[in-house]
Amino acid sequence: MDFKVVGINELRKGDSILVDDQFVCRITDIAVSAPGKHGHAKARVEAVGLLDGKKRVFVMSAEDRAKIPIIEKKTAQVISLNDGKVQLMDLESYEVFDADIPEEFKDKLAEGVQVNYSDIMGQKLIKGLK
Repeated sequence: MDFKVVGINELRKGDSILVDDQFVCRITDIAVSAPGKHGHAKARVEAVGLLDGKKRVFVMSAEDRAKIPIIEKKTAQVISLNDGKVQLMDLESYEVFDADIPEEFKDKLAEGVQVNYSDIMGQKLIKGLK
């Protein structure tokens, strides 16, 4: 897997985080409480899944470490369209792969169009038109 490990206290709103070692999420809110009389400071993290859109809320010790996924931004060209899927070719590596067509791009994609996409731990997600 492609990720790095950082302390919870280093995370900020807008950062990505790997939740339960399987869900890549964008942090929407993070609050760190002061340490109590008998314990460590706690961090309450709210995040939304990048691939599934589900909201996740969890609490961790502020001294814990979190996995941060490495998200690569790349460019590809549309080769073909069929049944809600698009076949793309990466313009650097010439790798051919299939991806789901996001709702906002259903009418805008056609053969030969270039798109920007993110490679999120092996999952390809179309982000915009070039």
